[in-house]
Amino acid sequence: MKTDNSSFERMEEFKYLGTIITNQNSIQEEIKSRLKSGNVCYHSVQNLLCSSLVSKNLKITIYRTIILPVVLNGCETWSLTLREERWLRTFENRVLGRIFGPKRDEVIGEWRKLHNKELNVLYSSSNSVYFIKSRRMRWAGHIACMGERERRVQGFGGET
Repeated sequence: MKTDNSSFERMEEFKYLGTIITNQNSIQEEIKSRLKSGNVCYHSVQNLLCSSLVSKNLKITIYRTIILPVVLNGCETWSLTLREERWLRTFENRVLGRIFGPKRDEVIGEWRKLHNKELNVLYSSSNSVYFIKSRRMRWAGHIACMGERERRVQGFGGET
């Protein structure tokens, strides 16, 4: 495309302010990128999360304050499909499984990985998909309120 002696190249995707923008308005590549960043972040603190010297509560705090924000940055604008929700839950369960470690099965006497339901009980916090949906609703509320304030300032109705 050319305009005023400038030409613009058509792009399939590009990164803008840390977010991947695609010409199909697909969020899949953005979520894949965030999950890769979350894996990098996890591996940078893996020694802490796997240490028996660090309490489970501190490990959960590390997960919530270091890893999760990297993965969920900008999630207010995501409209998730079931596939993307599954990706996010898989990532979260994998990290939580490493934090809580294996469990000794009393019936057969062997160690096994925790099931997803067991991880959810131990984590005792909302999963990342629920968190994303609540952040989207919160963001929508901010947008709706912003519109009301603008109408009031301009004198087009609303209570003062």
